[in-house]
Amino acid sequence: MEDESTELFDDLYLGMRAGGALRKQRRGEPLTNEEQEALGRWQRLSTRRKAVAIGAFSVGTFGLGFTLGGLIFGRWRKA
Repeated sequence: MEDESTELFDDLYLGMRAGGALRKQRRGEPLTNEEQEALGRWQRLSTRRKAVAIGAFSVGTFGLGFTLGGLIFGRWRKA
């Protein structure tokens, strides 16, 4: 079970690195060897692992935004 959670974080980090490399590639900038490797590893990942990584990132981002929004805007509302 612990091994699966570390893989999820590795996949999240890989996805973020690959996203940055794709953005650079789209702009026509040269990629470093590390960026090319991250892009290749992301493309070789299974569709299931990509979906889990993207879903975890989305849920985490939504949860963080929801929490911060509640803390910031919750003060203005009278109980």
